[in-house]
Amino acid sequence: MANKILIQYFHWYYNDTEILWNKVAQQAGALSALGITGAWLPPAYKATSGDVSVGYDCYDLFDLGEFNQKDSVATRHGDKAAYLNAIKKLKDAGIITIADVVFNHKAGGDEIETVKVRMVDSENRTEFASELIEIETWTKFTFPGRGGEYSDFVWDHTCFSGVDSAKDIAGNAIFAIQNGYEDAWEDVPSDEFGNYDYLMFNDIEFRNPAVREELKRWGEWYYQTCGMEGFRLDAVKHISYEFLNDWLDHMKNTFDKEFFIVGENWVVDNVKRLHDYIVQTEGRMHLFDSILHHNLYRASLHPEAYDLSSIFEGTLTQSNPELSVTFVDNHDSQPLQALQSYIEFWFRPMAYALILLREQGLPCLFYPDLYGASYIDKDEDGKETSVELIPLAELPGLCRIRRDLSYGLQRDYLDHPNCIGWTREGIDEQPNSGFAVILSNGAEGVKLMELGLRNAGKTYVDALENSTHEVIINEQGIGEFSCHAKSISVWILKQD
Repeated sequence: MANKILIQYFHWYYNDTEILWNKVAQQAGALSALGITGAWLPPAYKATSGDVSVGYDCYDLFDLGEFNQKDSVATRHGDKAAYLNAIKKLKDAGIITIADVVFNHKAGGDEIETVKVRMVDSENRTEFASELIEIETWTKFTFPGRGGEYSDFVWDHTCFSGVDSAKDIAGNAIFAIQNGYEDAWEDVPSDEFGNYDYLMFNDIEFRNPAVREELKRWGEWYYQTCGMEGFRLDAVKHISYEFLNDWLDHMKNTFDKEFFIVGENWVVDNVKRLHDYIVQTEGRMHLFDSILHHNLYRASLHPEAYDLSSIFEGTLTQSNPELSVTFVDNHDSQPLQALQSYIEFWFRPMAYALILLREQGLPCLFYPDLYGASYIDKDEDGKETSVELIPLAELPGLCRIRRDLSYGLQRDYLDHPNCIGWTREGIDEQPNSGFAVILSNGAEGVKLMELGLRNAGKTYVDALENSTHEVIINEQGIGEFSCHAKSISVWILKQD
């Protein structure tokens, strides 16, 4: 009856002294003890910048830190043996591995080809900005360091729909490769910029049957080699959903296995786009609720002015909780990233309670909130900015409350702009289960909330120790719960 919890076990600037794959293996038992059931690991394959890359500028999907390519054997996170050991240790601890899959693009080509292209308008990719021209660009991938091991497939310009640079043209632009298709770009879920097929680097052409078959072969090899239980699919709004449906069905049917699948379709405020994608993919995958993340972010920026009663309005968690993966922050929203929208620290305990202690949605923790993070980044002018993210002291306790106590009927009290709450009644099968949550983004809050007749006469205390008094549930199953100003209290059954 465990309540599942995922964790994103990395962040963009991971710089701990311990190699990530080794830390995963070492921490697997501790994660399990917190109630973690799934660990999303970063891309494990060789990327363009070798052992310093986070992995999203992917080069060779078949090189998991095994071959001397891009000036390194290991990736930033470790070598292949360490990666396989991390997956094994997670499995031994009862935690599934969710592998990050980057299908949208490749980078770091090995050879230059002369390619026929047309430049497109960067603001409207459906409009051409040049006549047919030829450019020299890095579209041939032979992976000489791997020498044909695992696959001898050679990627060339017919495997890509667009690039953003050319050896013989100064500066960057978006070039649509002319491979004989009626439309320059594929039909993708996002119509931003007219058509958002092109995102970055060498954009993969999924209309090419050879490409589709190679990626299916890779998927088979990846699972047979590593034994992960799920996949996080990067940048799905830029990828043909027909290809992803085909690939996911192939993996499911080949191995007769239900993989856990979650897609990244970053949407700020239009839940219809997420619903449309669920229809297009026929419910094959969960989606990250980026809209809820932005609601939490706005709430953290505007204490008192933000209407907490509307925190779930317009979110995937509200309308399709079964397919919603909720999160407070991730590697894209953390400080200094392009999509920076990092939730203010005062609100983070409330944000985590809102995703961990409710029955709707599948929560995903973020690595720095458990371990902390300290890093420095440079801008284009070389100016340094330092960031210090401290661990969230309340997080382990909130995880254990979800694991042990988050059961039974949920009653919502999302009825005030500055003070909201909810209760879980608990069940007989889970001793001491049930709780009441109350939080305020303004003044001190007080609410009468029902925990059910089964809890009448019981005494509750604040698990977070923000409030020190006790609450006794009356004969109607109702208690008067409170929290301090701009704070949260989680009321659990007092233990003798």
